[in-house]
Formats: sequence, C-alpha cells, structure tokens
Amino acid sequence: MVKILLAILLIYKIGFGFTPKKTEEALKQIYPSSTIEVKNIVIPYSVIEKLQRDYNVKLDSRIVTFYIVKKDSKVIAYGYVDIHTVRTKPEAVLYTITPDGKIDVVEVLAFNEPLEYLPEESWFKQFSKRDENSLKFRKDIQNLTGATLTSRAITENGRKAIILWKTLFGEGS
Repeated sequence: MVKILLAILLIYKIGFGFTPKKTEEALKQIYPSSTIEVKNIVIPYSVIEKLQRDYNVKLDSRIVTFYIVKKDSKVIAYGYVDIHTVRTKPEAVLYTITPDGKIDVVEVLAFNEPLEYLPEESWFKQFSKRDENSLKFRKDIQNLTGATLTSRAITENGRKAIILWKTLFGEGS
C-alpha cells in the first residue's frame, strides 16, 4: 500500500523540483550493505485504543508497515514511513529508529508542498538520538519560520513512529 501511494506521489510530483525516493532505496543509502525485511502488522483494536488514550496517537489504518534493517543477521534499525497531509498536500517521511528506541535518521521521501516549505538537511539532524519524551515541538525541536506546519507535522509524526515502534518491538512487546 505504501508503495502504491509513493508511486502516486511520484506521478503527481514530476516537475515540482523534488524527486521522491522509494523506502528500500533510502534505507540502503542510509545503511549500506544491509538487508531490508518488510513487516506488515495488523494492530488489534485494543492496542489502537490504548495508543489513542495513553499517547494521543491516531492511526489511519490498523495495518502498519515497518522495515527491519539487518546487517549480518543483526537488527541495526527499524524504518517507518508516515504519510500525512501538511496544509492540503501529502508528504511521506521515513523515520529510522535504533534498537534502543531512539530516532537515528529522518528523511523526506515525497514532498508535494512548495519547496520553500521543505526543511534543509541540517534541521533534520536535531532528531538524532531522541526518544518520544524528547520530541516536543518548539521545546526540543526548533520551529522553522515559514515552514511551521511542516516542522510540526514531522516532529509529531516522529513521536508517533517511536511510540508505534515501542508498542510493536520495544520492551515487553
């Protein structure tokens, strides 16, 4: 499903100055010489209710896809792509999470807003090594003047990515 949405975004985006990336390709660039396992997970309704109640995390679907990144059979990262709307257009953001539950890399895979709303690469570096408790917009993660909605969406969905990881793969999962 994610691949279909990214293909649609690619067709829509041609000519706008941003070239969308496929998730697996982005992960291979971030983690060279790794293998990628795609895991589609159906989340029980009880877990969805707990995520909404305890963490204020809302999901559009019961099915989530995680990419398990391995090197020499050892898990080195988990990837999660969040597709959300900013203003009126969709964007797809890849969050990679370390085995200890911290963000490693945040990368935009598809962006349909005007390019002046796309944060520069240096802005994304502030996400590194953060967990769900240190991802507060304007406190832990700085706002971008002129791109407030984009920076807020990327920050809030980063928190969601970590909470999903923690629920599905973290301690006691």
